[in-house]
Amino acid sequence: MVHPNSQQRGTPVQGHSFDTTQWSVIVAAGQPQHADRQRALATLCERYWHTLYAYLRRQGHSGDRAQDLTQEFFCRLLEKNYLQDAQRERGRFRNFLLAAFKHFLANEWDRAHAQKRGGHAVMLSLDFSQAENAPGFEPSHDMTPDKAFERTWALAVLEHTLVRLRGEYAAAGKDTLFEALKPALTAEQPMIPLKELGERLGMSEGAVKVAVHRLRQRYRAALRQEIAQTVAEPADIDAEIRDLFAALGG
Repeated sequence: MVHPNSQQRGTPVQGHSFDTTQWSVIVAAGQPQHADRQRALATLCERYWHTLYAYLRRQGHSGDRAQDLTQEFFCRLLEKNYLQDAQRERGRFRNFLLAAFKHFLANEWDRAHAQKRGGHAVMLSLDFSQAENAPGFEPSHDMTPDKAFERTWALAVLEHTLVRLRGEYAAAGKDTLFEALKPALTAEQPMIPLKELGERLGMSEGAVKVAVHRLRQRYRAALRQEIAQTVAEPADIDAEIRDLFAALGG
């Protein structure tokens, strides 16, 4: 896995239609009158629901129970506008989200469940069909619920970084190049020797080396921008990245 270079701070990532600079998604989601509120809420749900689901499963909840609780929590975010409290000066959104979820589990599930039975709850479209097969659910006897949350959060950040980068390459008509070079960023599969890869792509070995170097640079920049969405200040990015890789055991 490529670790980010601290010299890449602030580098923009092209090909992303929704402005996701520091805390913009969270700020938009927390303002009832914001023009992008619905899209922001959908973004937060899509990106982070499985981190909360993993937390619940590690606590020992059944799959159905974990689904209900996760769904209800995001409904409460929407209905009660909890995100108004997620202010940048309070620090990392990762910490805010887990604290808010624990508060919900401790104090609000019974009331929320009673409302749901009464038919007043807003249901969200969360696809739980592949939840148990998602990365981060590997058996581990020593993984606490908090550790499961941290690990799944880290995997989600890396996955969304790859999605952003794939979109950038696709916009430039370089889909094939990205898929061929992606193993240079991840440990999912071994990297094909550069000479052989060059023959497949119709490129010289030297050109492939340059392409790999550029991809890694773009990945570092994209990861930093992804992290920047959820921290209070640019100075917090490096610490959050260190925590991210620590959660992955590397």
